[in-house]
Amino acid sequence: MAADAHRSGAGPPAPSRTALREGAIFNRRVIAEIQRAANEGIYDIRGFGAKRAVPHFDDLLFLGASVSRYPLEGYRERCDTDVVLGSRHAEKPLHLKIPITIAGMSFGALSAPAKEALGRGASAVGTCTTTGDGGMTPEERGHSELLVYQLLPSRYGMNPDDLRKADAIEIVVGQGAKPGGGGMLLGQKISDRVAEMRDLPKGIDQRSACRHPDWTGPDDMEIKIGELREITDWQKPIFVKIGGSRPYYDTALAVKAGADVVVLDGMQGGTAATQEVFIEHVGIPTLSAIPPAVESLKELGMHRKVQLVVSGGVRSGADVAKALALGADAVSIGVAALIALGDNAPELADEYAQLGSAPGFYDDWHEGRDPAGISTQDDELAARFDPELGGRRLANFLRTMTLEAQTLARACGKSHVHNLEPEDLVALTIEAAAMARVPLAGTSWVPGLSD
Repeated sequence: MAADAHRSGAGPPAPSRTALREGAIFNRRVIAEIQRAANEGIYDIRGFGAKRAVPHFDDLLFLGASVSRYPLEGYRERCDTDVVLGSRHAEKPLHLKIPITIAGMSFGALSAPAKEALGRGASAVGTCTTTGDGGMTPEERGHSELLVYQLLPSRYGMNPDDLRKADAIEIVVGQGAKPGGGGMLLGQKISDRVAEMRDLPKGIDQRSACRHPDWTGPDDMEIKIGELREITDWQKPIFVKIGGSRPYYDTALAVKAGADVVVLDGMQGGTAATQEVFIEHVGIPTLSAIPPAVESLKELGMHRKVQLVVSGGVRSGADVAKALALGADAVSIGVAALIALGDNAPELADEYAQLGSAPGFYDDWHEGRDPAGISTQDDELAARFDPELGGRRLANFLRTMTLEAQTLARACGKSHVHNLEPEDLVALTIEAAAMARVPLAGTSWVPGLSD
């Protein structure tokens, strides 16, 4: 029968083709981007933050107490979370109940109801929120117990009256998503109200300057800080926000210029809109930015005197606790806050699909078509968003983050989250150990610092 089968054409199957193999350098995403650039002739713009994998807080672990350290009892022993920001020079520093603040996100990038919700959520738990580029809205000021006013290179919407209404002023020198670059707000989001606040033509793309127009270096920044103190009668703390790039020197220069608080934003920090090449290829990871900044403060004798606020990819109470253990006084959240409000919600899956996206993937915040009503200036879409509900959701998220940070601090035997220290941490990878300057787990080896 075998001979008959062979004569009839049957037999062993032909060898299969070599299995399909994706290139590590020219993978499908890279190929698609080359094809898109060849078709459109312009760089890609998106929101959100860096999506590439870099060492982050997940690469660190806490050493919980056992015999050599005693933990605190969770329901009977206190673990405090309060922090004071801006006590160096200001007569009225910010007294926060939790070490988590809301990062600057502009009205323009976000809808007015979304800005209101951020104020509501932050106020409910005793922390502050921040204006962002484009000025202060009555909704935001009216629902924010503590509001930080951002002074950016664009000067959009800036006026002395709003400076005086704020509880602190944040001079933005750089952002983690785009250190050395300016912001974008595309024409479809320049509504009548946004145009009036920013003194811009309606419907025309807005590109913010990458540096302040009235100074060229730290000496000029010192003059500007002095002007702001005079405008606010030395009442309000002055923050300086820097993108994670050269944190040791930038922190030192900000302190020299007179900053009360340094805000350090790592490359995982989000943005409403910028070139993807900026988001993915400029700056350094948040984890690697904190130790040099802390070292700079310590060498100047200013650690804990000039507070350090860290942002860029903070998503949980574990991230908060790890940032504090590395020497930060507080953290700031942006993307996580928007997700808490309802951005990328699974309930909107059908509408995201109509935009060519899906929950968990939507990053076209610059398009102004956000079905959640958060990153839009379309009146109909914005009306979908309930600021009271959004505020409650954000408050719940902030409370959860705080409880998580307290849980970890108690496990390490700490009665205040600010008592966490590098000694409480180990790293899972050599890269994270070198960046965070803590030992590789199971060893006493700190790459670059010990034999």
